[in-house]
Amino acid sequence: MYFRDIIGLHEVKRHLIESVQRGLIPHARIFYGPEGVGKLPLAIAYARYLNCSNRGREDACGACPSCHKFDKLAHPDLHFVFPVVKSKVSDEYLPQWRQFLLENSYFTLNQWLANIDAQNAQGLIYAKESEEIIHKLNLKVYEAPYKVMIVWLPEKMHESCANKLLKMLEEPPAKTVFLLVSEDRENVLQTIWSRCQPLHIPAIEQEEVTAAIEHTFRLDRAQALNYARIAKGSFTKAIELITSSEETNYFFGLFIDMMRASVSRNIKAIKEVAGTLSGIGREMQKSFLLYALRLFREYFVSNLNLPEIVYLNSRERQFGERFAPFINETNIEAFNDEFTLAYRQIEQNGNAKIIFLDLCLKVTLFLKK
Repeated sequence: MYFRDIIGLHEVKRHLIESVQRGLIPHARIFYGPEGVGKLPLAIAYARYLNCSNRGREDACGACPSCHKFDKLAHPDLHFVFPVVKSKVSDEYLPQWRQFLLENSYFTLNQWLANIDAQNAQGLIYAKESEEIIHKLNLKVYEAPYKVMIVWLPEKMHESCANKLLKMLEEPPAKTVFLLVSEDRENVLQTIWSRCQPLHIPAIEQEEVTAAIEHTFRLDRAQALNYARIAKGSFTKAIELITSSEETNYFFGLFIDMMRASVSRNIKAIKEVAGTLSGIGREMQKSFLLYALRLFREYFVSNLNLPEIVYLNSRERQFGERFAPFINETNIEAFNDEFTLAYRQIEQNGNAKIIFLDLCLKVTLFLKK
């Protein structure tokens, strides 16, 4: 991945390139921002540029031995840490990770977990990963100017793993660079955050997303612009919208089932929906709750009769024609609070059956308001 492969973010790329050219290379950076904007490919492009032996003014050369190894993500001084399952360490999934990265620059945690057949398991960076990191970084640099450790989603790091890394982050071996890539800065341990130089990666510019959609999917400009509006600066979201991903359609179906069961106050149907949700796996449950929160916000805003600020696809908009009036100033805060609480409870390994049955029953009460 090169800087030129990353959609938009021209100011961020310029900042990173100029900082290297001026010799201002912090030993630990944390790239943070919304999902789907290219933070991970940006970190890889930055690592490539750091170790390129013939850097250009705007990108790595692509021809030196270091660049050739980065093309395969197999440089001996490039290391990755990322969420895995079954209490394993990242290196045990490294072949799958490299292949997945080479085929997908923009992807979500759920897509990665599906790729490794995680089933119902949550992706985590387990405690024993810290020993692997410390061992690798205490070795001498093989051949590059810098040894680079990219940690994708440090918010998924077990606390004991994070605590063991604090001294390494504070005083890393010479010519070592940590690049952390976060989508949830609130859940990154403050002790980790305070030892890194933060760099906010914003949503991709709408015009850039539109152009990327036109080029990638061969759509006309009007269609591309509509998808770009709904995606709100996330190319991952744009891909999901265009390809009508099974996951999005599945979540929409579950949302409809939950709302219809709750409106009808059909206890049998409510139990069935809660049972279905309790069995789809924790990462999927969390994604569904985030999806539902987005729909509540959009349906609430749609009642203001300002279509230019409503971001719904055609199916969601059609359902909202009748459903949106049920989401109003009397219950929007309650919906937000309870679905956010359910997200936290699922993340803390709460009993999913109890959580979703309770949530469905609360939805029934909220829709009466």
